[in-house]
Amino acid sequence: MVAIILFAQAIQAQRGFASVKNLIHENAEFDSADFAKLEQGHPAVTVLPARHKQEVAVYGLVRVDAPAERFLQSFRDTMATRSNSAILEIGRFRSVPSIDDLSTLTMEREDIEDLKSCVVGNCELKLSAEMIDQFQKTVEWQSSDYATQATDLYKRMLLDYVRDYLTRGDEALIEYADKSRTVSVLQGQRALLSSLPAFFHQSRQDGNSFSTVENAIVWSKIKFGLKPVLAINHIMIFKNKQEFGPEILILSKQIYANHYFNGSVGVTGLARNSAGTDEHYLFYENHSLADALQGLFSGIKRRVIEREAADGLKSILKGTQVRLDSLAANENETGPPSQTASTWKRLRVSSKQVVFLLICVTALVMLALGSYYRKANIPPGKHAS
Repeated sequence: MVAIILFAQAIQAQRGFASVKNLIHENAEFDSADFAKLEQGHPAVTVLPARHKQEVAVYGLVRVDAPAERFLQSFRDTMATRSNSAILEIGRFRSVPSIDDLSTLTMEREDIEDLKSCVVGNCELKLSAEMIDQFQKTVEWQSSDYATQATDLYKRMLLDYVRDYLTRGDEALIEYADKSRTVSVLQGQRALLSSLPAFFHQSRQDGNSFSTVENAIVWSKIKFGLKPVLAINHIMIFKNKQEFGPEILILSKQIYANHYFNGSVGVTGLARNSAGTDEHYLFYENHSLADALQGLFSGIKRRVIEREAADGLKSILKGTQVRLDSLAANENETGPPSQTASTWKRLRVSSKQVVFLLICVTALVMLALGSYYRKANIPPGKHAS
């Protein structure tokens, strides 16, 4: 029940647009109109069948003029760069994380005030039971500097969490205790990862064809309707040694979000249509577990969120296509980046615009859900944490 560009081992080198169909999983449910859009250079986007009650899943792809090396360099140059108005703050943890990695992170005043009355089972922020207890036991809420105390403690908690995750892996993922029923980030993540095809899991294990070229923990605070969302993502980049099929795969696993999300997994990648061609396709897939998709009117909420997510993905894919294609045009005019420093500088500056899709791969569904809350005009305190 997932749509992702697959590496078809039996595919023969073909030219022409007809072979694009061999790169798309049948569950994408694209019709002739979608293929016509692709042929004309427009994005094709679909909502994927949900395997879980709270799941929202979207998929899309678009043809781009971006060979693997340019695509990969654009990603690396923009990692942890704030380049979109929806990204309020962003940073990257170093290989040995320190508190300095969170120096630019700020806490929203409303979140700090909510923490005053936060208890296990009833909290406006997604936190573990241990985190909630620490806020109540450590912060002197009657002190004039309680906001500073709360912010400093929150940063230390996040730092300890990331350090523990780097040491123990998925077993360190916490359980959210903001509601009466705890939610395991690990279980949610496993459920979403199971939605990805066996091919993707093989790409992470098969050293013969795929290699890991980047492994990073990135945090970002994203504008999100009534409440900005702080998300921490583990990002892994894989490069394929084969001549066609997916050449670059980027997996983003959300290991923490302070509002709205119980889990999110995103896949961004670049695929070559067939051997011997320079036709490339950028694809994006996201599976998220959203708090809003439970309780009354969940069906109506789902339709609104899915529509917003699909429309947003079309816009983002088109914008990314234009920017990547412009990089190719700049290179053709001035030569390879290695030949002129000015071209390399221009490439770096232009490629920063790609970060919204490549780094914050969970941002699309997050912003779509935020659009739902804005349109529904749900007052503060009445929405899911």
